[in-house]
Amino acid sequence: MLLIDKPLNVKLLKMLLLLLACGTLMVACKKDSLITSGAARLLTSTDTLKFDTVFTSIGSTTQSFKIINSNSQRLLLTSIKLMGGNASPYRININGLAATEATNVEMAAEDSLYLFVSVNINPNQANLPFIVKDSIAINYNGNTRYVQLEAYGQNANFLRNTVIKENRIWNKQLPYVLLGSLRVDTNITLTIEAGCKIYAAANAPVLVDGTLIVNGTAADPVLFTGNRLDEEYKDLPASWPGIYCRESSKNNVLTYAIIKNAYQAVVAESAASNANPKVTLHQCIINNAYDAGILCVASSLSADNSLVANCGSNISFLLGGNYTLENCTVAAYSTFISHKKPVLSVSNFVQLNGTNVTNSIAATFTNCIFWGEDGQVKDEVVVLKQGANPFAVSFTNCLYKAATDPANSNINDCIKNVLPMFDSIDVGKRFFDFRISNNAAPGVNKGKAVGFLKDLTDNKRSVGLPDIGCYELQ
Repeated sequence: MLLIDKPLNVKLLKMLLLLLACGTLMVACKKDSLITSGAARLLTSTDTLKFDTVFTSIGSTTQSFKIINSNSQRLLLTSIKLMGGNASPYRININGLAATEATNVEMAAEDSLYLFVSVNINPNQANLPFIVKDSIAINYNGNTRYVQLEAYGQNANFLRNTVIKENRIWNKQLPYVLLGSLRVDTNITLTIEAGCKIYAAANAPVLVDGTLIVNGTAADPVLFTGNRLDEEYKDLPASWPGIYCRESSKNNVLTYAIIKNAYQAVVAESAASNANPKVTLHQCIINNAYDAGILCVASSLSADNSLVANCGSNISFLLGGNYTLENCTVAAYSTFISHKKPVLSVSNFVQLNGTNVTNSIAATFTNCIFWGEDGQVKDEVVVLKQGANPFAVSFTNCLYKAATDPANSNINDCIKNVLPMFDSIDVGKRFFDFRISNNAAPGVNKGKAVGFLKDLTDNKRSVGLPDIGCYELQ
């Protein structure tokens, strides 16, 4: 039996191998063949490629989409064509080739290719955003598939490495786009009216050697942010450098300013040359700065009814100075930036070449909230002292989180380590509403009367004792 069966098994094995080889060859032949049927399937990863606001003459980031051959055979794309041709504000790149049209593009079975698209919009007379459209036509086997292109364009005042040498007033008719540094010269005032929007490039700090006046309102605040408005970049910290009030600067007053996505949002260097604070912030929002929301070095600043949120180090006062914060909320949660530093750091010294340089300091904090994400930082308020210079730091009717009370400070009627009960915090969705949720919140009617009649949103403060923080419960 074994002598008879063995040859039969060998023959059977050879037949199976032959059939398998033929099957493999047939599959390979099929994948190598070209599908010509009008029923061939072609997919794209999107039907519409959308670009957020693109400032005229600057251009946009590059976006892409995929063309997918979902067939088990090769597919010939007779053409991929930008319908607007050379007159289109859009530009496409196909297989590494920048062109308005490519012909006879072959795709392997079950393969895909990327198309890259950018847009550059020419100025026109429209002040409001306008829509610029085009489409890409993909032709194959007598079929045409379209991908729509859509961008919002806006005119603007474009400034590149500009020095303002005479008093100027900016209004909201058109936004201002800074493509290099903007400097306000010594003894010169730049006034920015309500509703004006300033978009700064990554290399475009606002340098103030003179005076900056911002006249925003609750209904029409003034916005400072980066000039990348496409989805991937519009909320990134360090999108632009920030506002720097330098040594000769004085009498800077910002009212209803929103300053976001900077590297260092507001910086004040050295003391003012007169009795007024170098920087005054009324009802301002500073948000999402990569390093400091407010950084002062041996300087002076006053802030009221303002919010400083989700910055690398929200507020830092170094090498002494004079500071007053009243009814402010200073809070940090990990979003783009991991919350690892106290939301308030105060010191009367800095180290230079290994040696402490000290200065006098006077800082008062009244009706303020200093809070951070649970478990990240034990002491959200840190006060450090060196030397024998005059040193006066006080916290009055404040709510703060700290394992130990801030050292070297006078603390009066403060609330410690009690949740402030913010209205809505969703770190995953990066949604933060720092209003107070309800009457049970610990800061409601626990402030000290300081004379401010309105909160951050211009709502009336309580006639008696105000709430702690920048918002009054309504």
